[in-house]
Amino acid sequence: MNYQGRVSPGTAQGDPSPIETPTLSIVIPAFNEAEGLSHLYQHLGSSLSETAVSWEVLFVDDGSKDKTWNEICRLCEADGRVRGLRLSRNFGHQSALLAGLAHARGDAVISMDADMQHPPELIPALVDAWQKGAKIVKTVRIDPEDLSWFKRVTSNGYYRLFSFLSGVEIKEGMADFRLMDRQVLDNLLQFKEEGLFLRGMVQWMGYPSVEIPFECGPRFAGTTKYSLRKMLRLAWHGVSSFSLVPLRVAIMTGLV
Repeated sequence: MNYQGRVSPGTAQGDPSPIETPTLSIVIPAFNEAEGLSHLYQHLGSSLSETAVSWEVLFVDDGSKDKTWNEICRLCEADGRVRGLRLSRNFGHQSALLAGLAHARGDAVISMDADMQHPPELIPALVDAWQKGAKIVKTVRIDPEDLSWFKRVTSNGYYRLFSFLSGVEIKEGMADFRLMDRQVLDNLLQFKEEGLFLRGMVQWMGYPSVEIPFECGPRFAGTTKYSLRKMLRLAWHGVSSFSLVPLRVAIMTGLV
């Protein structure tokens, strides 16, 4: 994966002097999210001020075609706690997230989406659970009542199928909005997976964890970047990475 451009860690307006290592890192992949980054940053600042810990926000531009990178640079210049990482092309959400995790410096790292559907207001609760001893603080989405029948059935069905085939239980509504302790992150980064399915990998490692439910907020701007094709690809990566069943089926089909 190539990093086409990067704002120096913890710098503002070209100052090469890095800030001290933060306690908390927030990693946010962004693909064509220029309209909403300023709004997200404002909500992050308000929520992080309640945690009483030092922090940094790391935006990862996953090959955006709009002015996402310009907006990230503007935020970096305005606040030395904001950092930016720019990928040379669009590698996909999971790869962008992994790149951000690899560059995070905090003792704990929170990953979340850039569209405001992962509420920043939940961050103080995640930090509190970590400070009480949880190595992983997972969030579980509470589906809204108006969620489409197709989305509800396919999502629930997939996680049940994944848990059955892999032996790794993932609850319905569990996504990549979570906090990980530095020990967990360092172990996660040792994996060299081709088909990334981070929520399965984090669950598989088995560290002490807690769950916090949340209601998914509305998207602030833009449209979803997860098409049906991308969701199917992610689902396939998840199953094929954690189960030998697809390989065995392919072998048996070939023999027949």
